[in-house]
Amino acid sequence: MKGMDMTNVETVSPRGLDLQERVIEINRVAKVVKGGRRFSFTALVAVGDEEGVVGIGYGKAREVPLAIQKAVENARKSLIRVPKYGQTLTHKIIGRYGAGHVVLSTDSPGTGVIAGGGVRAVLELGGVRDVLTKSIGTQNPINLVKATMDGLVRLRRPEEVAELRGLTVAQVLGVEKPQAVEPQAAGPVAGEGGSETPLGSSPDAQEVEAAEPEGRGTDAASVSDPPSPTPPAAETPEVPAEETKAEGEGS
Repeated sequence: MKGMDMTNVETVSPRGLDLQERVIEINRVAKVVKGGRRFSFTALVAVGDEEGVVGIGYGKAREVPLAIQKAVENARKSLIRVPKYGQTLTHKIIGRYGAGHVVLSTDSPGTGVIAGGGVRAVLELGGVRDVLTKSIGTQNPINLVKATMDGLVRLRRPEEVAELRGLTVAQVLGVEKPQAVEPQAAGPVAGEGGSETPLGSSPDAQEVEAAEPEGRGTDAASVSDPPSPTPPAAETPEVPAEETKAEGEGS
């Protein structure tokens, strides 16, 4: 298409495609010559398969059917594949051609094609089902249709953006969130004097050890010694002298 950058556009061959034609505009023009005026007709046509392939063409002839035929042949030579996400566009964009500006905005499923005239014909044949559009500036159908095609040509695919940003397609579309990096486990903590606390020790065990008396080693040794085999001798209780004297007198 003349006046558009087609370097990064995926062109499609019309072979094997079930293309449908839709006439957008027919205009009669006159040429003044020596013998009078000669009338001819121009036709603006959009061609697409309603599955993502669309193209536009312009033809001029002395008869209307011949002008439409030329426009269809021109449109079949400029077929492109429209980048889509589901039934809508991949992102919002503004198409420009001459004095015509067309805003193409994505929308949720079930919205439909909110457009009119040639813009609706191009989007429907391109397979777009949910989109919001707004034409700004001139209302010339030729400029509006070419501005719509300019917006579709400059759409970027999620794969291209993901490759440039180093992300996955799901992350670019907002379906998947980037995974957070988990912090690594800390090693042994160094205490005072350069001592380290082992990983398996607990603070409770350390507090119990600190609460024990300093003579823990002596007590443990005395408990571990075996008992003596000879029992200690029984002690004789002392008897008061007054009780002994009373017992002698009574006898």
